[in-house]
Amino acid sequence: MNSPKWLDRILYPFRHHTFSLPAGRMHYVDEGSGEPIVFVHGTPTWSFLWRQQIKSLSRTYRCIAPDHLGFGLSDKPPGFAYTPEAHAQNLEQLLEHLQLDNITLVVHDFGGSIGLNYALKHPEKIKNLVILNTWMWSLEEQRQLIKISRFMSSSFGKFLYISLAFSPRVLLPQGYHKRKHLPKDVHQHYLKPLASSSARLGTWHFAKALHQSADFFESLWEQREKLKGKNILFIWGDKDKLLPLSLLHKWTSSFPEAKTIKINAGHFLQEEKGSEVTEAIKAFL
Repeated sequence: MNSPKWLDRILYPFRHHTFSLPAGRMHYVDEGSGEPIVFVHGTPTWSFLWRQQIKSLSRTYRCIAPDHLGFGLSDKPPGFAYTPEAHAQNLEQLLEHLQLDNITLVVHDFGGSIGLNYALKHPEKIKNLVILNTWMWSLEEQRQLIKISRFMSSSFGKFLYISLAFSPRVLLPQGYHKRKHLPKDVHQHYLKPLASSSARLGTWHFAKALHQSADFFESLWEQREKLKGKNILFIWGDKDKLLPLSLLHKWTSSFPEAKTIKINAGHFLQEEKGSEVTEAIKAFL
């Protein structure tokens, strides 16, 4: 595929790869060689979020980073379900197509449930887990998050997400601890893939999924014993305004043998403290 004109090839110098799914083409990065590292993004981001990690780690590892349908350079089909469950099925199809083993799985935001679904279904293929500011259980106890999610499911919430680009314009900047780490040129790389109303369906469906996909999230958590014995690293931006720090406490209480690194950053710590995130993964591996 050709690069869109707005894509800065210095910031994002990777080759384009596509995988055909029943609902549309999934774009993904596949750089370097060696044992595979798979990076799974959430909302409203795409593989661009992982560029700093990919540039460094692809020198010694094979780095794979897909864009979910509805995000980044992937297709944005109007008829796709856009639920975490549907995205998880797409990711599974891609990874099975690539025939990967000894995977280091790196997940963030909604990428947590999407990627960890694969780890739970294919634990024999997972070597390491790196988990950044995400969850894998029903968020019903997080009343404020659920209240917001239910509001965003309304017609007005849909208007905010679809017509006003609420997610990349408002939520993304709020996810930073210090806005200086979101320069205009970087912000444009999150706005441009979502430039039309029809392209923003994925972001709205994720907002609804915080409460609508509770059963899916909880089904993953009930299987968490399958991840015991895996090498696990938690890297957490402890100034996250979008997800509470109590989520990390739930992770660490269930996986006390895991290593935990807190970073002085917000939700999008890969952007704010990219080198620290990269070095933490390097040291862990």
